[in-house]
Amino acid sequence: MSVNGITSANSSYTTPQTTAKTKVSQTTNTADAKDIGVVYETSSKTDDKSNKIKDYSSVVATMKKELSTKNEQLQNLVTKLLGKQAGKYTKLADLFKDIQADPATIEQAQKDIADDGYWGVEQTSDRLVSMAQALSGGDTSKADTLIAAIKKGFDEATEAWGDKLPDICQKTIDAAVKKMEAWRDGTTSETDA
Repeated sequence: MSVNGITSANSSYTTPQTTAKTKVSQTTNTADAKDIGVVYETSSKTDDKSNKIKDYSSVVATMKKELSTKNEQLQNLVTKLLGKQAGKYTKLADLFKDIQADPATIEQAQKDIADDGYWGVEQTSDRLVSMAQALSGGDTSKADTLIAAIKKGFDEATEAWGDKLPDICQKTIDAAVKKMEAWRDGTTSETDA
């Protein structure tokens, strides 16, 4: 046996660690990094109870804050877009003065806002009251808060309109407030309204 034979025998013999390193380096040289397998590492056991939410009020507060931020972003976007498109109008009322409608559209609109129409006082006030009752979860003690919210929405719509709203709007709000008061006072049930 020659010295060269021993040297070549030693270079062909490798320990398992050396073989693994060689294979990884070969793989790295011949393949992209994304082709390398995933190494499984065990984690320490965690108690399932520690992962459960204990403070729901902080979660709700976080969600409300996030929702508020998103709503504000959307409102700013819409305001910016409408501001660019309708910059020549100072109020919404002016925008609708320039619109010309054909007789069929006018007739349909008159049907829609009639007493028994979808956008009439009764049906629209019924929808407002139904939504308010749903938001309250059927709790009549929240009626005053919801009445105030309906009035606030009406005031904001009037401000956005830039002028006094049409009479049908005032009649609708008045009817909705009366229905909410009757529900609050127990003179009518949730299903009656």
